[in-house]
Amino acid sequence: MNKHKKEFIIIPLIIALISIIAIFASKLNSDFNKYKNYSDFNQDMKTEKIDTVYLTNASKIKVVLKDGTSYKTDNPRSQSLKEDLLIEDIKVVEGSGNELMDVLPAVTLALSMVALLVYFMKSGTIPFKKYAAVDALDLNAAENYKYNFKSVAGNEEAKESVKDIVDFLKNPEKYAAYGARMPKGIILYGEPGTGKTLLAKAVAGEAGVPFYAMSGSDFVQVYVGVGASRIRSLFKKAKANGKAVIFIDEIDAIGKKRESNKAGGGSDERDQTLNALLTEMSGFNESDGIVVIAATNRLDMLDSALLRPGRFDRHIEVTLPDLAAREKILNLHLKNKPVKNLDLRQWAQKTAYFSGAKLESLANEAAILACKDDSKYIDDIHMDKAFSIVVAGHEKIDRTSINEKDREITAYHEVGHALVNMCILPEDKVSKVTIIPSTKGAGGYTLSIPEDKMYHNGEYLRRRIMVLFAGRAAEEIIFGKDYVTTGAYNDIKQATNIAAKMVTEYGMGTTLGLLSLNEINNSFNASSSELLNECKTLAENLYEETKALLIKERDRLERITKALLEKETLYYEDLVTM
Repeated sequence: MNKHKKEFIIIPLIIALISIIAIFASKLNSDFNKYKNYSDFNQDMKTEKIDTVYLTNASKIKVVLKDGTSYKTDNPRSQSLKEDLLIEDIKVVEGSGNELMDVLPAVTLALSMVALLVYFMKSGTIPFKKYAAVDALDLNAAENYKYNFKSVAGNEEAKESVKDIVDFLKNPEKYAAYGARMPKGIILYGEPGTGKTLLAKAVAGEAGVPFYAMSGSDFVQVYVGVGASRIRSLFKKAKANGKAVIFIDEIDAIGKKRESNKAGGGSDERDQTLNALLTEMSGFNESDGIVVIAATNRLDMLDSALLRPGRFDRHIEVTLPDLAAREKILNLHLKNKPVKNLDLRQWAQKTAYFSGAKLESLANEAAILACKDDSKYIDDIHMDKAFSIVVAGHEKIDRTSINEKDREITAYHEVGHALVNMCILPEDKVSKVTIIPSTKGAGGYTLSIPEDKMYHNGEYLRRRIMVLFAGRAAEEIIFGKDYVTTGAYNDIKQATNIAAKMVTEYGMGTTLGLLSLNEINNSFNASSSELLNECKTLAENLYEETKALLIKERDRLERITKALLEKETLYYEDLVTM
């Protein structure tokens, strides 16, 4: 097929080339045409040499003699010229007198250029669709959509919340009999990777109606008015198809809260796009059979006009999967993979706080590792390696540049984390401690498996901060206060975040008590010095407690560190015996 297309393009190219040559030849020939003064023309007319005169409004007229030659002369534009010529028995033709051969090259050139343009647009060489509006976007037919509710493991509550939408689209008469109206819009919100987009695809696959999937960034344009125009075009196309599902991913790109303090009271492109969306959602009714589904990671950033009833009526949280949901998700992603003797319940416990996307990545990495090892099956060794890759990155192969002193510092640091974790948070099981550097920049790391909990109390958060400080505390105990390293940078960052939230958001401090700093700052500016001092005092007290605990357990700290330096990696079974 491609060969025939290439052969076809040669024909208009050759015709265009011949036409250009003919046009230049015709132009060159016209330049050599004889020109005579008007007095010579009068003389030819008196001597009866002229056969035909072509009259036009141009500055020159064409004269053909009886011997077949021709020339051009000035056009006097006299009203009596035609009468004088006819009296002399001379043919008069109103027109330029161009022959077919004079016009044909220009016509064939134009036709060949049109043929070439059509060819390049169809072949995709000219990105015509790139400049087209929303109407030119492809429509994914729901009947060919490969996703349904079976494709979504876990999130049973979220699935149940959208099942009635599917039923509404399939059987609108049943709900109309009860006087129920279909929700115009649904907001799916939650952390990244929890399956919001997948759930929207499943709704499209189950409903069997046209499905329009777009991103909020598709409407954000440099040119003012383009985003609003695309919104209107999208809804116009959806209405033309009757029932339809419109999915807008990352709606916060256009749906952020509008500012009322803009200079001059103007409205930027994003605000115009949001206004167009609000107007369109108010403009259609439930009888249109159109449902708008939107997804976002930040529900709190969206404009209140977008979230009110009549616009996005239903807000559905898509949460991180719990233990049972993680087992179902792992089973779904490993269903078509060669698996043998894998305890998915155990791996579901190990992957606490993993999102659906992270679990899919875990299963995929394990499959890649099994393939590289030419193993017939994916087993626990591959899953364990994949777990480390997803959490901490690939292990560095060449470690010759790491000196012994750095290995020792890393070992004490990581054992400090593990030891304090085992002493004060035994429910958060330490599964692995290693001093092998990873590609994500860690010199070593400690993996712990937290319990599935809906809430954390103040005591747990304080102990969590102590575990984070334990690496630095171990360095100070062994090497001295002046020789602690930058290895605790990320630990301090996480501990600061927890302490700040305890004091300013969770109501676990004394300065603000049960007040929220965010809400206070919306009304007036709160002093930060007292809050900073409270956070600092909390962190310092917990650090001193951590040091005291490690000093008490110093023999165990030394023993585990020595074993870690020898083996480079220790697992839970190794740690509990020391």
